[in-house]
Amino acid sequence: MTTTTFDKEAIVRKYAYERDKRLRPDGPDQYVRLTGRFAHYAQDPYMPIVEREPVTDDVTFAFIGGGFAGLLVGARLKQAGIESVRIIDKAGDFGGTWYWNRYPGAMCDTASLVYMPLLEETDYMPTEKYAHGPEILDHCRRIGKQFDLYTNALFHTQVTDLWWDEERRRWRIRTNRGDDFTARFVGMGTGPLQVPKLPGIPGIEDFAGHSFHTSRWDYAYTGGSPEGSPMDRLADKTVAIIGTGATAVQCVPELARACKELYVFQRTPSSVDVRGNHPLDPAWFAKVASPGWQQRWLDNFTANWEALAGVAVDEELDDLVQDGWTDLARRLRAIMRSIPPQERSVERMMEAFEDADIAKMEEIRSRVGEIVSDPRTAESLKPWYRQLCKRPCFHDEYLQAFNFPNVHLIDTDGKGVERITERGVVAAGTLYEVDCIIYASGFFVEFGTGLPERAGYDPRGRGGTPLSAHWADGMRTLHGIYVHGFPNLFLVQLGQGAALASNVPHNYVESSKTIAHVVRHALTGGFDVVEATAQAEEAWVDLLVTHGRAFGSEDCTPGYYNNEGRPAGPKERRNFGYPFGAMAFFRLMEDWRRSGSFDGLQFG
Repeated sequence: MTTTTFDKEAIVRKYAYERDKRLRPDGPDQYVRLTGRFAHYAQDPYMPIVEREPVTDDVTFAFIGGGFAGLLVGARLKQAGIESVRIIDKAGDFGGTWYWNRYPGAMCDTASLVYMPLLEETDYMPTEKYAHGPEILDHCRRIGKQFDLYTNALFHTQVTDLWWDEERRRWRIRTNRGDDFTARFVGMGTGPLQVPKLPGIPGIEDFAGHSFHTSRWDYAYTGGSPEGSPMDRLADKTVAIIGTGATAVQCVPELARACKELYVFQRTPSSVDVRGNHPLDPAWFAKVASPGWQQRWLDNFTANWEALAGVAVDEELDDLVQDGWTDLARRLRAIMRSIPPQERSVERMMEAFEDADIAKMEEIRSRVGEIVSDPRTAESLKPWYRQLCKRPCFHDEYLQAFNFPNVHLIDTDGKGVERITERGVVAAGTLYEVDCIIYASGFFVEFGTGLPERAGYDPRGRGGTPLSAHWADGMRTLHGIYVHGFPNLFLVQLGQGAALASNVPHNYVESSKTIAHVVRHALTGGFDVVEATAQAEEAWVDLLVTHGRAFGSEDCTPGYYNNEGRPAGPKERRNFGYPFGAMAFFRLMEDWRRSGSFDGLQFG
């Protein structure tokens, strides 16, 4: 039996105390879009817009979004023999999140071999266990080239209108570039991290110095480059960074080395564990990369992560990936196995789960104290919440950066920045004068906003019904992919599907297989349309609302995982994932494809 060496009741009280003082009545509404003086940062700083004539043709499949989702669907369609594929993106190239996120230090926080899709198909070995941003962006371009997705692509293009033409059995697509074309099928993969957000801080537009969002990093101001050359223009600058989430964890060490002074404004500390990044050995990889290797690794990662829900506690699982995520899972299984089978009641298992969670978080908090030399700073950097209340971070330089004499943690005790003035940032009544403010405030995510809001347009299905109207009471789909009343439309997302947040690309890998399979069946069968039936959509939504899994718990510290601490209402409950876990969902979809019956879909 595992014995606890901590005061669990005191820790649980501390969790609740820290959570409560961070609750805000405005919840997710505390964030705003890049507008006003920040509007120009919503533009593309990396590639110039190339003038072109408007497109007025017809394609078999148009996909909106050029990140992993669009690349995977495009590649699978090409593999299925469907050549007329067009990808549309507001960026100047493929890459999605990795096109925009070029801040210094950016890298994936799930191991490259399971995070970067189509490695086997492109015969590519990542250079590191956790690849940096430029390498991931290059891989996106590699996929685009190998599967000839550049030929019909429309970059620097935003869809402004999308509607179903019942008479022609086509989707009509209009864009901000004057395009007006049709597509037999349309896919949407606008992603959970594509609309940057700013904190709604009073005075945010009054600052007289320089400012930008991390997803629109201004290398013209900081010096350096996305490829890692030093930021040589900050040596005489005092810089503030607002936010201490996953992005800040990666870029703070880079700023610490470059700035004269760096003020890090924190509302809630991240949980930061060991990353242990290292170069990959080609000889080792050659032994790993036997046919089908990446799918095995994907399945192994997800099976390990979800083992408690998906397999018997006592079942031994190999851990191919061996990263921070699977380490968490191994620890939880170990403490569960320590309970004799005859004592494994629900109550005892939940108690053991909580003990394991607290033990791990105590380890993470102890690590802060061991690394950060100033006791007061160290105490402020300790995360007081359960390990999955916020996205876990892994880094080997973030905590160490606070030992630099030029780095200052400004902990706001959960309240956040008070206001911004012409001269700088005010927290707890103190003005910190700075030359530059960097907003590491993230994105409007899929868990907390509707698809039409993130996409910037509202698809209209049969009878001109807007998707926002169909979803007035919350999202309604079959498998998270199909929507009744919106024929030949496919969604690639987390909600109402696997909802696997630890490795988002795995969701897209499986969805792309399903979409290509359905489209191929429609084309070979001579069907004009494919659509979810009303009954199937209703049954799927009922299953999720009754038994579905939320992304985060209401009693967690506020964040995008749990709707900023707001209770899940009827709409939010429809964003839940498949009740029996991601691996169970992926197996369900595999069996569904193999059966050939396409239950829940109607072809005509």
